[in-house]
Amino acid sequence: MIEVVNLHKSFGSNKVLAGVNLKIKEGETLAIIGKSGSGKSVLLKHIVGLLFPDEGYVIVGNEKLDPDNIKKLYEIRRKFGYLFQGAALFDSMTVGENITLPLVENDYDFSQEEISNKVKEKLELVGLHGIEDLKPAELSGGMKKRVGLARALITEPEYILYDEPTTGLDPIMSDSIDELIKDLSEKLNVTSIVVTHDMFSVKNVSDKIAMLYEGKIYFEGTPDEVINTKDKIIQSFIKRTGF
Repeated sequence: MIEVVNLHKSFGSNKVLAGVNLKIKEGETLAIIGKSGSGKSVLLKHIVGLLFPDEGYVIVGNEKLDPDNIKKLYEIRRKFGYLFQGAALFDSMTVGENITLPLVENDYDFSQEEISNKVKEKLELVGLHGIEDLKPAELSGGMKKRVGLARALITEPEYILYDEPTTGLDPIMSDSIDELIKDLSEKLNVTSIVVTHDMFSVKNVSDKIAMLYEGKIYFEGTPDEVINTKDKIIQSFIKRTGF
């Protein structure tokens, strides 16, 4: 389980998080929604320990994220896979090299043959085959997202964080990525957190939704509860997304 407790974060005079409290159950797929600038990606980075709060804390499993305990922090980070917005692939590297980067950076003790087999396995898992030697420039937007996801999976994570996984994709490719997120959640029994403004994606993939508003969790519920609520703030957000 992941627990966020009274999380506060400011950047200068800009207060982004103002007391976030949230629990994510093991095996659950949670979607975090909210307007641009509401702090969705900032919250995600706190959960994985890329940012640290001004006040409050995050617990992953039974471990509290502590910036002063670097060894323990790295151990906890290894439990996460992170699909960055835009996939964040390195253009100078091949697909295979991009996917193996987390293994190289974290000194995993695998032979070259084991690494090669893992790359092939993860590419198969995300619906790609035989593209290890291609460069990102040779891939479509949807393929780049899938390669980014293969990289997120290479360390066999317990938790997968998705930052705007369908941004920039056409509706057909967005549906394909949604199906992949659902499929991986079921196959791998991982806990997933999806940050998105795409309500179609939210309805497709999530077990629960949390809405960020004015620095706090404004609403939690199932997709149907969120979509059918009469709350004016939530309905205004949903309408602006074109849902």
